[in-house]
Amino acid sequence: MRAAFIGSNSQTLSTAELLLEDGHEVIIIERDRARIDELSERFDAGFVHGDGTLPDVLRDAEPENTDVLFCLMESDQTNILAGLIGRSLGFARVVPRVNDPQFQRIAAELGLEDSVMPNRAVAAHLKQLLSGAKSLELSSVIRGEAAIFSLTASETEKGPIGELDLPDRTHVVCLYRNEQFYLPQEVRTIKAGDEIILITSHQQLSKLEQRFERSEAGDQLNAD
Repeated sequence: MRAAFIGSNSQTLSTAELLLEDGHEVIIIERDRARIDELSERFDAGFVHGDGTLPDVLRDAEPENTDVLFCLMESDQTNILAGLIGRSLGFARVVPRVNDPQFQRIAAELGLEDSVMPNRAVAAHLKQLLSGAKSLELSSVIRGEAAIFSLTASETEKGPIGELDLPDRTHVVCLYRNEQFYLPQEVRTIKAGDEIILITSHQQLSKLEQRFERSEAGDQLNAD
């Protein structure tokens, strides 16, 4: 897999390091030449010098040969802009970092459904630790043939949860509405914009992708 990153903050470097350890190709787009010189001694990665929000610079990262573009800069607005430009240039998948819930909703409305909220995820984990709860990584409890698939409901999916067109061995685990978590028995009707979390088997992923036109790489989380 080939992954490109805009910027070189700590989140980018931590993710890039893990990908490199697994044998993936990493490209880092950085506007500071001195920073590139420093990082090139630490990371066996490719580098593109320039502003990652500019189309000409992103083209140098070879969107046609890249599986995913990560936009993990500090500014939500900049990440969304870079994600939109990257998508228009043909990156197969763009993943913008978005921390403000209002920008998360905007990102979803713009079709940037792979946006991530790392600050919120870390905060939720710390809250569990403070309460004394045992927090488990999802990959440690989803094993074997099981997989998690998420989708953002469109107008087509509106209606009773029980009428959602799902393949065999696939069930709704929960959904998020306006950043609130609900179990299926608590909210029986799906609204446009709801994030629906499904549990399924690997064999059904292709059917789900076709049904909801989602990317397997973006919406599944599997356990080894």
